[in-house]
Amino acid sequence: MGEQDPELLVIGHISGVYGVKGWVKIHSYTEPVENLLGYRGWMVQRRGKWESLAIDAGKRHGKGLIAHIKGVDDRDAAAALSGGEIAVLREQLPELEADQYYWYQLEGLAVVANGELLGQVDHMLETGANDVMVVKPVTGSRDKRERLIPWLRDSVVKSIDLQERVIEVDWDPEF
Repeated sequence: MGEQDPELLVIGHISGVYGVKGWVKIHSYTEPVENLLGYRGWMVQRRGKWESLAIDAGKRHGKGLIAHIKGVDDRDAAAALSGGEIAVLREQLPELEADQYYWYQLEGLAVVANGELLGQVDHMLETGANDVMVVKPVTGSRDKRERLIPWLRDSVVKSIDLQERVIEVDWDPEF
């Protein structure tokens, strides 16, 4: 993947071509997957650079999506986009209610239990029952262990401070 722009948020990728008239298959990272089609002003990364693209049609197809990109009217042109990440400007994301967070906001935050640094959130996992923080050690961490900590508000996750970049958890550091 090329250079990541901090103003952009990757919301999916073009996974292949669909048919011969320029349609592409899309793997969406949004929840629900159809939300990806609602964003305008897509940026697609090709050859390490971000290019602006617009869709003129799109719909659910099986477990994924298919879309037609304006100006892409044949299979070869669609194939040239295959593998490209799809991003939008972060400012396009809907406002969340208090105590709701986008995963990208949590990544990189320090995770502290009883005043002790366990590491920082590397990424989040969706497990079905609840989301899980993958916490990797950093300089100053208690130890060099990677931890999987469930994202359970109130019982495990006690507080989130985006300004201080800290998540306070009720978690046994030995686990």
